Amino acid sequence: MDDSAALCKTLSVLFTALGYAVRLASNGFSALDAIRAATPDVLLSDLNMPEMSGYELLSVVRRRFPSVRVIAMSGAFTGMAVPAGVAADAFYEKGQRPILLLRIVEGIMRPRHAQAMHPSRSGAPIWIPTNGHNTSGEPYVIITCPECLRAFPQVLDKSSSEILDAKCAYCANPINYAIVPSAETMLSQN
Repeated sequence: MDDSAALCKTLSVLFTALGYAVRLASNGFSALDAIRAATPDVLLSDLNMPEMSGYELLSVVRRRFPSVRVIAMSGAFTGMAVPAGVAADAFYEKGQRPILLLRIVEGIMRPRHAQAMHPSRSGAPIWIPTNGHNTSGEPYVIITCPECLRAFPQVLDKSSSEILDAKCAYCANPINYAIVPSAETMLSQN
């Protein structure tokens, strides 16, 4: 799924012609609805989408649907390596030849590959957007604990780490989280 209608249509036609059953979603929320209705074998998701980013979607999919194999897609990163902290089994750089994406899909569908990936599924961070600044002017986020489901504010430290740690303010559950990069930040990294 991708926020670009033309790319979605092209990939849908390609994969349908090859015999794959394809469902499309315009954002992370509609993708989650579709996954709840029928769990797919593979999810292809852009990282930069409206409403719920791909970072957030993939983190939720890892936790709630661990059997789904995930391919992250973006034009903001180069190469074939999965970007740090992204909860995906593989990565496809937008603009590359579609045959490369087909090889990636075929590769992650192999049972041996899926079993090798399984242990890393639980370590996916929760991806959340920043909420702005508190009354003291410090940047913060609202984190929802995956254990007790209570939300609490967390002031962001000045750490350069991509994956951050917090403890739930209510149940003390350790939480790994990462900040969803803004579109401007992603463009400036290229």
